[in-house]
Amino acid sequence: MVVLNRIYTRTGDKGTTALAAGGRRSKYDLRVEAYGTVDETNACIGMARLHTAEHEIDPMLARIQNDLFDLGSDLATVETGKPLPYTPLRITQGQVDRLEQEIDQLNEHLSPLRSFVLPGGTPAAAALHLARTVCRRAERRVVELMDKPDESVSAETVKYLNRLSDFLFVASRYVNDKGQIDVLWVPGQNR
Repeated sequence: MVVLNRIYTRTGDKGTTALAAGGRRSKYDLRVEAYGTVDETNACIGMARLHTAEHEIDPMLARIQNDLFDLGSDLATVETGKPLPYTPLRITQGQVDRLEQEIDQLNEHLSPLRSFVLPGGTPAAAALHLARTVCRRAERRVVELMDKPDESVSAETVKYLNRLSDFLFVASRYVNDKGQIDVLWVPGQNR
């Protein structure tokens, strides 16, 4: 259970932050950067939800926001070899599967693309595109962390972020009147 009765602790005043299972890392450490970028993705989705409150995708976005806290916790909990007094949260294949099902559910209503989509259309679509690009950055950070020999990242974490960016793309098209008002790229249009 999380209890936050005091927001500032002064423990980060020297440029370090605590990991969930103990230990401290520099605030620019790649692991901290990775879960910080996941947090940015979550904030972008929160902004997008200002435009989807009455839309059928809003409950999906609410679940995703909760999943992203799970994912951040997963990244912030480094296995130390010592037993933890709690079971750490980890992203599961079931969470990845649910995203895939929701992508398929939304995508079946969209016509195939004949060009790339520019971010825009409705405010909801533009906000979802922003969330997608931040999610891709989070994915890059997590993959970079995974490639470090002294760090561990679960395969499900990477899969989840990869599927999430796909979900956000499909969702952006879906809220654009099921793709009818997508803004399409016209190669060389302004030459």
